[in-house]
Formats: sequence, structure tokens, C-alpha cells
Amino acid sequence: MNLEKILAISGKPGLYVLKVQTRTGFVAESLIDGKKITVNLKSNVSLLSEISIYTYEGEKPLTEVMQIIAKKEKNGQAISHKEDNAALTAYFKEILPDFDEERVYPSDIKKVLNWYNTLQAKGLVTDLAPAPAETAEKAPVVEEKPKKAPAAKKAKAKKEE
Repeated sequence: MNLEKILAISGKPGLYVLKVQTRTGFVAESLIDGKKITVNLKSNVSLLSEISIYTYEGEKPLTEVMQIIAKKEKNGQAISHKEDNAALTAYFKEILPDFDEERVYPSDIKKVLNWYNTLQAKGLVTDLAPAPAETAEKAPVVEEKPKKAPAAKKAKAKKEE
């Protein structure tokens, strides 16, 4: 598994795996407790594969940042996201020396480390690098077509004229 189907849902703790896409949203399974939830299209959802960290040269994809953490920790747990802000910033400086300190807040560092440790606990850290075939085939985007007004209402409107 790679980060292509891992989600962070605003207002919901932890990470989720995208299971099934439906007409009105999708079904996701929690990585923490395995419970499935339905998420509508109005929810604020982020794919981890789409998230980047600001650096002075540009942006670094979250997948690469997590690979650096995994390499440093030899695929083990990183420091806890509950450490004080100074310790978190110092740790992040070790793994990503050129991160933009003005645009990357301690809360962002906490999220990244919490997400990494969650993925590591589930044994998904070794699979963070996307396979070339998986990168080429992305899930198709389904567009909803606007609904047409029922024919009976159209006929009634004509009669009233």
C-alpha cells in the first residue's frame, strides 16, 4: 500500500483507507480501530499523497518526507507528536533541514509525525514508495451529471401558460 488511498478527514481523528467510492461520497476504514464510515462529498478530506511540506526551494511531497523519517528511524517509530514544540522542530530540522519555518507550524509537524507513527504501527511504512504501475493508474474521477426536471412538472407548467 502507498499513500494514494490514505486519507485524513477533517474533524475525525486518525487516518483512513479509501475502500469504495459511491455516488454521494465514499466509504473509508479507520487505520486505528478498523471501523468503516461513510463520508459525503461535503467533508473536507485530504489524500496524504497530495500533501506537501513547504521548503525554501519549493515543496517536498509528504511521501518523500515520510521516506526520510523511515530511513532515519530504520522503519521504526519516530518521536512522539506529543513532545514539546522545540523538540519537534529540532527533529524536523534533522530530517528536512530546509523546511520553511515561517510556513510550517508546530501543529503541521505534529500531524506528520502522528501520521507516520500511525502508518508505522500498521506496518505500512515499508510500502510508502509507490510502485511505478500504481502511479500510472490512478482512480478515475466520477462526475455527477445534473438531474433533469421530471417530465410531469414540465407538462404542468405548459398547461398553466
